Amino acid sequence: MAEMRRDAVGSVRIANEVVGLIASLAATEIDGVVKSGTSANTGFAGLLNKNRGVKVEVGEKEAAVDLYLSMEYGHRLPDVATAVQENVKKAIESMTGLDVVEVNVHIQGVQFQDENSEERVR
Repeated sequence: MAEMRRDAVGSVRIANEVVGLIASLAATEIDGVVKSGTSANTGFAGLLNKNRGVKVEVGEKEAAVDLYLSMEYGHRLPDVATAVQENVKKAIESMTGLDVVEVNVHIQGVQFQDENSEERVR
């Protein structure tokens, strides 16, 4: 856990899992990133389970993030990855006050959309 500040009242700590959740949510906001396993029915618990594709290292003032993502076929992968990096960095820094020193995107697959349904298949 990162200790964010210490004052007369006490200290504030942010768990690595919280930073990972912020990173996951920020990544899936980008068009072209497959939102695997997320639906209105999964709710908060589903989002927490999704953090398996996120590795976070948090220090006292800095954070580094590794994201393991699948992308949608038809998008330019380097552009999507760059947009993910920028959005994740902005989200973590604005919500936690941590300085994000790196956001590494590992593209682990490309998924296609089935023409007969809204479901994505490999």
